[in-house]
Amino acid sequence: MRISKRTPSRFTMMEAGLLSLSLALPVGLLVLPDPASGQDRPFTSMEIERDEEDACRVPKPPADLAETAYLGNGYRAILRILIAEEALASENCTCLLDQFTWDQALDALPRFQTSDNPRLPFKVLDLYAQADALEAEVVAGCAK
Repeated sequence: MRISKRTPSRFTMMEAGLLSLSLALPVGLLVLPDPASGQDRPFTSMEIERDEEDACRVPKPPADLAETAYLGNGYRAILRILIAEEALASENCTCLLDQFTWDQALDALPRFQTSDNPRLPFKVLDLYAQADALEAEVVAGCAK
């Protein structure tokens, strides 16, 4: 007795139809419902809105600030350090993010610089560790 081996199709007809329909729609014309207002709003970004917990989280730096992700991550860590240091010095438990700018992170670069190489001026993992430790101190101080 011979058993035939049928290979399943890659897409069902319905999936293929939906795929072709989605590829034919220009993204600029896509309109999504806005449940908050009850109105449709045009699709503009894949960015996720920040919730209250993330409201004080240092965002990624602007694209024109850093040539590479490595530099951007370093500047972000430096800003986290500056904010945590200020919170500890002032014994302030509120979010200080709005009091700091990316220019301050750039101005503080010489303090954190470990190399003359402009593409690798600092050790990002060390900056992360320092920022994490300082932020933990802030959280511990504010929990008292």
